[in-house]
Amino acid sequence: MAATEASTTESTSTADPMQSRLEKLQQLRQRMEQSSRANRKDVIAEANRSHVSAKEIARLERKKAQAIALGQKAEAAEAGEDLERKRAWQYSIEDNERWDKKLKQKASRGNHELTDYDDYARRKYKKDIDSLKPDLVSYNKQRAAATGSGASDSSALVSASSSSVIQRAAAENLYRNMDSLVYADHRPTEEAVDRVVGKLNLDIDKRSKRSRVRKEEDGEITYINDKNKAFNQKIGRFYNKYTEEIRENIERGTAL
Repeated sequence: MAATEASTTESTSTADPMQSRLEKLQQLRQRMEQSSRANRKDVIAEANRSHVSAKEIARLERKKAQAIALGQKAEAAEAGEDLERKRAWQYSIEDNERWDKKLKQKASRGNHELTDYDDYARRKYKKDIDSLKPDLVSYNKQRAAATGSGASDSSALVSASSSSVIQRAAAENLYRNMDSLVYADHRPTEEAVDRVVGKLNLDIDKRSKRSRVRKEEDGEITYINDKNKAFNQKIGRFYNKYTEEIRENIERGTAL
């Protein structure tokens, strides 16, 4: 009897620490869940607050710019001055020429009526070329090596014959003529590769956002794929008014 009571007391004493540890573990888990939920709420609130503040700042900036423009217009009207002419005094001839060139390029890129894929590719290529910025630093280095104008103190230790050979090779690499046999030896830098990859990713992102699934029309299907559908729609916008009667006569069988 005494042995049974001793074993019961021992099992109870061993179970109490385990139970207390389990309770502590459960409390720790609850605290971790509460802290993670609180952190998530704080992150969401901070993101919303920063988003709203950015939009609010942009709205205030627009209102400020509008107020300044209206104030300048009112002051010019009271003084009897031409506001556009007064603003033009702040720009140089070079600024005016650059602005006119930009407007001319924008006008040439817009308002194209019937455009095929070749013309679209040509305009896209010209637009990409306009956005390219030449690497003048690398070009100046190559030019200095080819002309010998960038000789440093260390290059002065090189003999005249070897320096002339290096200069001649640099000049041939920079200014190649039709007799040159060197081909495809250019190695772009990591920055140039990253720039090209970024441009391609930007084009892919724009294309994915621009192309969207449209509902099918209930009319007659006159296309074999999406590109042919877009081309037929583009043709129809310009020539349907001329060919509608002919198509109706063909369908009725009364065409000549």
